[in-house]
Amino acid sequence: MRTFQAKKPSENVIDIFTRQPVANQDSRKVIRLAPELDGLEMLYSNDSNPNKLFSMKILCWALRANGEVVAMVPWLNDIVSCDELNDPLNGHWEGYYDAGIDEIFFEAPLHKIVELESSAEYYEASFEKADDVVHEIPDNIGTHAIITYNNFASFSLVEVVSWRLLHNGRIHAMLIDDNKVESTPVLPGDPCLFAAQNHPGFKYFFHHRIANKIKSNDPEAMAAFSLLVDT
Repeated sequence: MRTFQAKKPSENVIDIFTRQPVANQDSRKVIRLAPELDGLEMLYSNDSNPNKLFSMKILCWALRANGEVVAMVPWLNDIVSCDELNDPLNGHWEGYYDAGIDEIFFEAPLHKIVELESSAEYYEASFEKADDVVHEIPDNIGTHAIITYNNFASFSLVEVVSWRLLHNGRIHAMLIDDNKVESTPVLPGDPCLFAAQNHPGFKYFFHHRIANKIKSNDPEAMAAFSLLVDT
């Protein structure tokens, strides 16, 4: 297994296209997404299992206004940068992993950096509102959202169809409103989609393996889910 040490990011906060200084509050805003299509994973650990590493499929890579490129994963009730991972068990990001060549690395792959920078420059546009849609990518890791009713008296596991990037940098998980479906299959951008984060009953995201275990009432998965319900 080969490992590579990360470089320290530049402290200069300059827009990569205009070459003008970026306000501190805007420098980390996500401006473009690229789905992860080669099965690269995030490695993480937690304090409850100090001698173990866990892995999770990366959803996408994100380009920030300051030129930084990071991997993103759905985590609890948000989509987060892997290197900023934090969970109730003190989860810590440990790097990225390419199972195909058994390699651990700590920076975005060059081909993803090139893809994001090229597409952001090619599709550069002006937006008037914070919630204007920049673009939308499909979910390719089987993410599910938990929608609850009556404070977990009942709940639904709903598949995430896509992820929609807004001009303000927020990323919304898009779910199907079955009452508005006019044609199938439902694809990214369909009018029947709505943002999970805007639903009053939305609670958490789950990877498809955990979601399937919950659907089958797996004891270990249900025990872990119960801990989240009680918090």
